[in-house]
Amino acid sequence: MHFRRPGMKRFLAIRQDNNGDVTLVGPALRALAAHGRVTLVCGPSGEGAAGLLPGVDDALVVRADWIEGTPQPIDAGRIAADVARYAAAEADEAFIFTSFHQSPLPTALLLRLAGVGSIAAVSVDYPGSLLDWRVTVSDDLHEVERALALVAAAGYRLPPDDDGRLRYRALPSRDRRLPPDYVVVQPGASVPARAWDPAKLRALVHTLCRSGTAVVIVGSAGERELTHRVMGDSDALDLCGTTTYAEFAAVIRDARALVVGNTSGIHIAGAVGTPVVTIFPPTVPLRRFAPWRVPSVALGDQTIGCAGCRARSCPFPAQPCTGCVGVEDVLAALATLTSPAGAVHYGRDEVPA
Repeated sequence: MHFRRPGMKRFLAIRQDNNGDVTLVGPALRALAAHGRVTLVCGPSGEGAAGLLPGVDDALVVRADWIEGTPQPIDAGRIAADVARYAAAEADEAFIFTSFHQSPLPTALLLRLAGVGSIAAVSVDYPGSLLDWRVTVSDDLHEVERALALVAAAGYRLPPDDDGRLRYRALPSRDRRLPPDYVVVQPGASVPARAWDPAKLRALVHTLCRSGTAVVIVGSAGERELTHRVMGDSDALDLCGTTTYAEFAAVIRDARALVVGNTSGIHIAGAVGTPVVTIFPPTVPLRRFAPWRVPSVALGDQTIGCAGCRARSCPFPAQPCTGCVGVEDVLAALATLTSPAGAVHYGRDEVPA
């Protein structure tokens, strides 16, 4: 049982997206937690990260088919059940966290039907009576800054001793299967356009292994065919589908560096402090989703004419925005990350006031 102190507010914080997106609202959740109890509402693909974020007291898994990449038909009975779950939370205030290409208004409607007293979101669309706090922000804000700007508009800021970095709660101890020193390669992504060419990843893994660098390949259970292809006949260790989300994060924590496309590993690395080489396709702007306050190098053509396409699968042969990246470019980036002076630290020294 949780006890509520006098004057302690109850917040609903909603981020119904993937684990990486949930991780990015962590600093904003800590800002709310400094003023009350936080119940985080996540989607099925964000449950792993939701359980690791400091400041979160409870988590609800609620599927939002206006956000899911593979949406199901809207069901009136399930919507009614979701409204009842929101009402049972007895929240004083709700904050709907979305990316720039998502609308908060369907969720706001459910919260309004649930009787939530105050609802806030970043919205470019006219919300009518659905929002009490309609916040507008610059399109150039990083997702972390976007979330912090939303809660700051309602008067909630990080405590002075909180530097605004991504964080997880305590993770499992080091996996005994891991070599003493290694580089992690995460070949997969939620959609094909956000991952690098598997053939080039395979060449990278083989080159690293031949040079004496241990490689650990990670991925979800559904990516075993991909990771097996990338591993080939190398000496890499393939952990695909063998870890929980927390164990997956711990594998990245204990690595020398991570090589990844645009997927959850970028933000896991930010939460555990591991340097990142990301072959980042500009299907969404790098400025908004770059590794946050962790040594990183981003590769790929960010100025290509089709940048911002949001494509799930690239219609052009060899996906030119990342096809221009070679194995030697990734090797050079990994070498750069061994020198703190050469690494790029994304993120402002100060979070939004």
